[in-house]
Amino acid sequence: MSGSRLAFGPFVLDAGRLTRNGEAVAVGQRGLALLQALADARGATVTKADLLERAWPDVFVEEGNLAVQVAALRKLLGPAPDGGQWIATVARRGYRLALLDSPALAAAENTPERPAVAVLPFANIGGDVEQAYFADGVAADIITALSRFHSFVVVARGSSFAFKGGDGGALQATRDLDVRYVLEGSVRRAGDRLRISAQLVESGNGARLWAATYDGAAGELFDFQDRITEGVATAIGPHIQRAEIERSRRERPDSIAAYDVYLRALPKILAETEAENAEAHRILLEGLAVDANDGLLNAHAAWVLEHRITMGWPPFAADDRERCFTYARRALERAGRDPAVAVHCAMALIQVAREYEWGMAVLDGALEANPNNLTVVTACGIGHLHCGSVESALALFHRAQRLSPRDALAHIAFSGAAHVHMLLGDFDAALDSAARALAANPNFDPAYWILAAANARLGRMEAAAHAVAALHRIAPGTTIARIRAGQPARYPERLGTVLDGLRIAGLDLGGP
Repeated sequence: MSGSRLAFGPFVLDAGRLTRNGEAVAVGQRGLALLQALADARGATVTKADLLERAWPDVFVEEGNLAVQVAALRKLLGPAPDGGQWIATVARRGYRLALLDSPALAAAENTPERPAVAVLPFANIGGDVEQAYFADGVAADIITALSRFHSFVVVARGSSFAFKGGDGGALQATRDLDVRYVLEGSVRRAGDRLRISAQLVESGNGARLWAATYDGAAGELFDFQDRITEGVATAIGPHIQRAEIERSRRERPDSIAAYDVYLRALPKILAETEAENAEAHRILLEGLAVDANDGLLNAHAAWVLEHRITMGWPPFAADDRERCFTYARRALERAGRDPAVAVHCAMALIQVAREYEWGMAVLDGALEANPNNLTVVTACGIGHLHCGSVESALALFHRAQRLSPRDALAHIAFSGAAHVHMLLGDFDAALDSAARALAANPNFDPAYWILAAANARLGRMEAAAHAVAALHRIAPGTTIARIRAGQPARYPERLGTVLDGLRIAGLDLGGP
């Protein structure tokens, strides 16, 4: 153990002894070893592996033991003068001692981290032993499912399960694990029925962001467990994303850090208007000027350009297509393992570069990596609509609608399903899905394409003309030629069904 002396706040750590205002503080051997390792780093991050080696030399222990010791040290030290923790968590890396005069601390404080979420062991209401195993299994499977999302960090099972049976609840866990969000729940059995409740809680004020209850037969435990895992994993991702966007607006509205640039640009992309798309493009270019190789920013810059080209909106410059492809390729090189990044790149490959096989391969890999990510499922549906199986496209759109009908991308899933119904000749079903797309987002051009085309095919010319007029209000200058130019052409007849309906509805042909 190092004998280096360090003073921080009212504490002095010197030669293996900790004092507070000159009075000795009782610290266990392992806690003292951890504190000394953090002190030796002088505010820099110490990895979990290094801390485990210092406190448990030559002994293999689970990571949860480290979390327990850190939690005990935090309780012993109390809050720092700024109200935070003396021992700060560095997401996905380790811990650091939050020294007030440390340059490393200042740099870390100014570097935004991905939000972290902890899944606590689900409470077993009733005390049945078999049910307790099931409750632990549900929480463990949710941790595994959430770990596939790269937009936030998930605390490992060993750390979060260290709180099993504790009295502090979610807010205590947010402090001890230094996470922004905690998912907690309970399992109750009544006869042959099971009820599982879950809620997502934000740190600080303890606000409940999301809650749900799942009911099912106790005789179908494993199937029930899968359904719960799927439902929770797909539901809380969008809630965390929305909470992070609001946090960025409140705390760092002008930050140029990559993650905050992404958070500022995302709602403007999802607004689905030409003006907001242009604003998202401006924000992302500012971020890329600072870090041209950031995978997340490159993927979203590709998304902005892909969407602008697909919608037929006026270009930013003559090289929009080339830049879109460049951003997508760079993002795949830097962050292609993140499924949500990969699918935006795949859309650019399919929609803009017309690299159909490459794009579909990227989509298939993303879906295999995270089948519970709504962005991934929706994008794979679009890919199959244009380049693969129409039946698979409809199944993917229905899955997206079922998993999260109020997600920010719901309008794309409904509009995609409407397009498939057009191909199948079910124009009434196409109208229903297009209307639901507009209910989710009234600014989505393709939903108006389908409304106009399907009504025209059904001979409802007044309704078709009304849809065309609405399209011109949100996207002036739209013509059949512009729509055709922005869409994939691997199977031209798939778009042709819609374009023929738009021609009957009276939309200008435009172009050559």
